[in-house]
Amino acid sequence: MINHAKENFKLLLSDMEKARDILLFSFSKCSKINMTEGLTDNEMESLEALTSRFSRLSDILIQKVFRAIDIFDLDDEGTVRDRINRAEKKGYIDSADVFIDIRILRNEISHEYKTETIYSIYRKVLGLSPALLESVSSVVEYSKKYTS
Repeated sequence: MINHAKENFKLLLSDMEKARDILLFSFSKCSKINMTEGLTDNEMESLEALTSRFSRLSDILIQKVFRAIDIFDLDDEGTVRDRINRAEKKGYIDSADVFIDIRILRNEISHEYKTETIYSIYRKVLGLSPALLESVSSVVEYSKKYTS
């Protein structure tokens, strides 16, 4: 049973790293876009891909990886905020506040359909992506005790 859990966790970490790589690709591309009201269709498409990839990686990290680590560490599940706070205490994320912002933004992305607020979301995603991307290496390092 424990070997099965380890193998599933390794697959989850692999998915997380792939999601990071594809978000990094979009982030690098979108960082060069001048965020004005006159975005081209191609720029809009790239920014939409960025927000989708941002959401996907944040979900993988917060909803799956953080939860799995808590299970391995025998921590009570609690709320999403509890999970994020434990991640900061364990040292595999730098700031719980930043990850709470990431989670709030992920929810905004999922529920926002107004064109006038989408530019604000794009700017926030560009601002928070580095923290999300950087956390993957720390999570992988912390997780080595469960994958060896």
